Amino acid sequence: MDVSALKRDLEGIKLDDNPAIVQQKSRDFYWYSPVLKQQLDHVTGDLIVTPKTEAELIRVLAACHRHGVPVTPRGSGTGNYGQAMPLSGGVVLNLAEMNEIKSIAPGRVVTGPGAVLADIDKATRAHSGQELRLSPSTYNTASIGGFIAGGSGGVGSINFGGLRDFGNVLRLRVVTMEAEPKVLELTGEDLHKVTHAYGTNGIITEVEMPLTAAYEWVDVIVGFDASFMDAARYGNALACQDGILAKLITPIAAPVPQLYFKRHQKFFREGQSICVVMVAQHGLDAFLAFTRRAGGEVIFNAATATAEEKKGLPPAYELAWNHTTLRALRVDPDITYLQSLYPFPNQLALVEKMDAMFPGEVFSHLEFVRLDGNITCFGLPLVKFTTEARLDEIVRLHEDNGCPIFNPHRYTLEEGGMKQTDAVQLAFKRETDPQGLLNPGKMIAWENPDYDYRSGRTFLFKGLQKAG
Repeated sequence: MDVSALKRDLEGIKLDDNPAIVQQKSRDFYWYSPVLKQQLDHVTGDLIVTPKTEAELIRVLAACHRHGVPVTPRGSGTGNYGQAMPLSGGVVLNLAEMNEIKSIAPGRVVTGPGAVLADIDKATRAHSGQELRLSPSTYNTASIGGFIAGGSGGVGSINFGGLRDFGNVLRLRVVTMEAEPKVLELTGEDLHKVTHAYGTNGIITEVEMPLTAAYEWVDVIVGFDASFMDAARYGNALACQDGILAKLITPIAAPVPQLYFKRHQKFFREGQSICVVMVAQHGLDAFLAFTRRAGGEVIFNAATATAEEKKGLPPAYELAWNHTTLRALRVDPDITYLQSLYPFPNQLALVEKMDAMFPGEVFSHLEFVRLDGNITCFGLPLVKFTTEARLDEIVRLHEDNGCPIFNPHRYTLEEGGMKQTDAVQLAFKRETDPQGLLNPGKMIAWENPDYDYRSGRTFLFKGLQKAG
């Protein structure tokens, strides 16, 4: 790996080889997992390269191909599974400056991969009262390219499902890793080759995403004193209210709110489980009527709270999804988490069973979503970490009881259970990255020819082979 020769070839493109900066940009939020922290703490690239245009990016990829230098793409580094970490060193390709918002039209927006989601929404709201359908809880810092390459869904998934679902990404422009890189325009089913692939099979240079109407969203927290299952049943029932427009429905078991939501603690009683909701302003009265009838107690309502009560509070989505874990980790470094699915139509029975199985060790946290047209929920439970063996046992017990785990303590596509690699995916990888220089070490099926990708397990992003 001749990094000095590569630098000469990239003259005129922004480079950084300061060891502190290189190490910082070689990191993501892998430390959410004590397992990944141990495995990946030593990982660092050799050089940060920050192209500003697609033409510069093509120059970078051609030069890296010529010198045999691995390339790991990076957006804002807000992923949790080591997606953006350069396992083989080489170039960390920082796409943050390819952040142009290129065009806005009814129902769609076109941007560079480095555009931050909150900035996109700010522009689309000002332009025509529109917003993105989906966003992670890291909305204020995450880039759109990183979200597509490393994320799965988030705020808005209660209405639109996830990035795996047709229509939630419209078009991607992708550059291959070859002697003469090619530019591909992907739409339809071809998009699934690149979504949640960690940049292993092409670098995203342009994104076209669907938009929906932007509303004023009101943050509300509903309390339940009796049991967490009251909050879970309420969340499920609210999700099924087609007339009430909600963007986030997040039941969280006590004592998580009391221990870890420091700025909101004044609103919670001891032992109270909660449901965090974002509801459209125009549906607020209907929501409050439904909540009264369902037996929930509104303990915080941003529409009626005083300026003093709201002072310093984070937005509701920064209590939800993976921000729940982040808030817990800031208080207790022994906390980690899992990602599970409670399959429809038995989601509530499964939630109740798993909630009772690990008292004092696993604390329930649900995110209601629309999955394949049905309302169900993912779990992002907090786990009091003791040993890796015990964590694996908790994973096994979930799966033995019919709750698939998408394991956030694995850094490969397949082991995490998010992305299934099959013959179609592998053929696309051979076409777009014949030397295997793009984010090496993240796709087992590429690294290990004996890997059996015909797994019977549940994958969130399914394989592309047609069922035969």
